[in-house]
Amino acid sequence: MDIDASAHLEVVDKFCYLGDMLSVDGDADAAMEARIRIGLNKFRQLVPLLTNRDISLIRRWRLYSSCVRSSMLHGSETWPVRKENEVALQRAEMRMVR
Repeated sequence: MDIDASAHLEVVDKFCYLGDMLSVDGDADAAMEARIRIGLNKFRQLVPLLTNRDISLIRRWRLYSSCVRSSMLHGSETWPVRKENEVALQRAEMRMVR
């Protein structure tokens, strides 16, 4: 395969790879922001069910945990988590629970 010598590569600070945000400095801030945003969007979609008093509290909590929490924590096993990241996740979850 012949590679064009005039091809230019764009240098970026962060990019999305397989649904995870990767950044140049290797921290998890961009990934956490993206996952929190995804969790909030999922929460907004499920608000009618999560606030429905006809559904038991246990079922609503299971729905929240299986859909919203799991979407926020997807891929977190590869993040180098700092205390600030934990606080940001807790803050986002408390906003939704209230």
